[in-house]
Amino acid sequence: MKTNHVIEVENLSKQFGDFIAVNQISFQVKTGEIFGFLGANGAGKTTAMKMLIGISSPTSGKAKVAGFDVYKEAESIKKNIGYMSQKFALYDDLTVKENIDFFSGIYGLSKQQIETKRNELIEELELQNVANHLVASLPLGWKQKLAFSVSLLHEPKIVFLDEPTGGVDPITRRQFWEMIYKAAHKGTTIFVTTHYMDEAEYCNRVSIMVNGKIEALDTPKKLKEQFNAATMNDVFLKLARG
Repeated sequence: MKTNHVIEVENLSKQFGDFIAVNQISFQVKTGEIFGFLGANGAGKTTAMKMLIGISSPTSGKAKVAGFDVYKEAESIKKNIGYMSQKFALYDDLTVKENIDFFSGIYGLSKQQIETKRNELIEELELQNVANHLVASLPLGWKQKLAFSVSLLHEPKIVFLDEPTGGVDPITRRQFWEMIYKAAHKGTTIFVTTHYMDEAEYCNRVSIMVNGKIEALDTPKKLKEQFNAATMNDVFLKLARG
């Protein structure tokens, strides 16, 4: 695996009976890159992501994530990535502090590291006044920002974000993307799915899936030039309509 690529995918496919959910996709993601993985609902994005994070085995093809083979080293992949699911990834019936401590423990941090990380995170997110409140009581935007921060606790090489800003207001979405930029600046690779086409503009490169295949992959600027489009939404519509 090349040193500057943390994800390498070659002809990766996933089939369920006669249905091909992911059809021979190939791409590479560089270290520290914000890589947008776009497509309409049912295009195959989540199925592809599940193969990359080690919770679903491919039908065929090759893939390495953080240097580990998706077939043989799925457990090593899980230890070297962060993941934030589309549905909120923390426990509503635990407090902010308890969630941080719980996930820090799962990620294998020591007691000293857990205390340090907890204090840093609470201060950084300005959650001092609600640190002992149940997560269920937090506004959705706060929950999402906390979930993203928790996915970074063990300083993973790559963070996979599945529709991370779904349902939050525009101001919170902007704040969330500022957090993504900050993490990428520190060298963390961000692999993000989104159905907000304006968010595609924030990515270094974007792939667009249609019916299980990657139909376009480049920088937002080059994709707009290629498809003679003013916005990424226009690019997406042209591809989706064939």
